[in-house]
Amino acid sequence: MSDMMIRISAGLERAFAARGFAEPSVEELRDAAGVSLRTLYKYTPSRSQMVLAALEHRHQRYLERVFTDLPQDAGDALDAILLRVGQWMETETSHGCLFHAAVAADPASLPLRDLLQGHKAEVSKRAAVACGLSEDGTELLVLIEGLTQVWSLQGKYALIAAQRLGRGLLGRGDT
Repeated sequence: MSDMMIRISAGLERAFAARGFAEPSVEELRDAAGVSLRTLYKYTPSRSQMVLAALEHRHQRYLERVFTDLPQDAGDALDAILLRVGQWMETETSHGCLFHAAVAADPASLPLRDLLQGHKAEVSKRAAVACGLSEDGTELLVLIEGLTQVWSLQGKYALIAAQRLGRGLLGRGDT
């Protein structure tokens, strides 16, 4: 991805995260990206391409933030993953998953559905590998998704509950 595309994608991500997918006008998206309208359309020729670019950027940022430099111990890795997801929710978005919101805004979009599915599969796989579980990782994805959805209602208490459930999943009880 070129520096210009990263700049545009980052600005679009911020705009969609703050205002949703229907609200921001093209002018607001242009301003968020910090480029001319011509440049915005050169790199993202349609609103749907803008959404995809924003989500692809978010996908990379999320993976880096949650899965970089995890502890080697499975339990410590899971605690770190869940803590980082909680921190992401606290600082990036407290109202749920932007990928799910994008699909909800345009449920007929196959590219959005594919991006959502790919993002969740990558999160599941990385979490499973980090925690020494099978590469399926569905249980971990349920924990992470549950934390993401419940965060807006329970905040840090959702994190505590997810960590407790994670210890049970790894067979470590409540230690």
